[in-house]
Amino acid sequence: MTAGVAPVLLRQGPAEWGLLLALVALWGSSFMLVRVSLDAFTPVAVTAGRLLIGAGVLLLVLLATRRRLPLGARTWVFFTVMAVVGNALPFFLIAWGQASIPSGLTGILMAVMPLVVLVLAHFFVAGEHLNARRLAGFVLGFVGVVVLTGPEAVAALVGREASLLSQLAVLGAAVCYGVAAIVARRGPVLNPVVTAAAVLSIAGILVGLGLLAGIAGSGAAGALHAQVGLAPGLALAALGALSTGLATVVYFSLVARAGPTFLSLINYLIPVWAVVLGALVLHERLPPRAFAALGLILAGVVIARWQSLRRRSPA
Repeated sequence: MTAGVAPVLLRQGPAEWGLLLALVALWGSSFMLVRVSLDAFTPVAVTAGRLLIGAGVLLLVLLATRRRLPLGARTWVFFTVMAVVGNALPFFLIAWGQASIPSGLTGILMAVMPLVVLVLAHFFVAGEHLNARRLAGFVLGFVGVVVLTGPEAVAALVGREASLLSQLAVLGAAVCYGVAAIVARRGPVLNPVVTAAAVLSIAGILVGLGLLAGIAGSGAAGALHAQVGLAPGLALAALGALSTGLATVVYFSLVARAGPTFLSLINYLIPVWAVVLGALVLHERLPPRAFAALGLILAGVVIARWQSLRRRSPA
């Protein structure tokens, strides 16, 4: 553990679990929204659009609540790091990767994020020690993700359907999220809306400049590869306002209250939400393995958090 870091009281009660489930719903929906948006927009345009829309929503909230952005240089360095590592880079990598690899494979690769957090938190976050129980819980949860995504996703690892570069892109996004969770936990204590607005604004400006450069170099092809219909437009709007803007506020609130290891549990729950969303919205049938995976995933969550659950249970 890093010297000089004071222990921080982490809360993992009903309120934190409520925030976790809200974040699962918001982020779990983003994969579907990205897929629909890519029918008309390029990956850079999807990334820039969701960031700028999310930032716009949060800046309006700042104005309505009369909150001000901090002026300290160190705080803005933190904002910039979070903007790049936690938003701009992983959002683009996911959008770019999703254009050519199956969603099941994306789920397997994104499940690496808890393992990144597990190792980093052991060294950089007080009270987040690596032990056999937590490791067993995460491994069981990962097995559940593999069962959920199905054997065809595993086969895609070596098949023609999967692009090696796309796999590495999604894997890189998972690593970025893990690093961002640790950075956020060790960052300054600020209002979540203030932090989210500043981070998304910086990320939106950075990716927006990249989008403008692409448009200048290749014209409309830098932003669009098809005529924009109603569905892609609405998907991008929802992706920015809900899965990016609102989700970022929930993210910073949760990581400050409960810690990055607790936050990393979303990577086991998001695949479940994605399957349920597909059944309800896209009328997909749930395969039997989805229910088996749900049991494994929830069992992994219980094992990983068993000590916390025992402390909260009545004597």
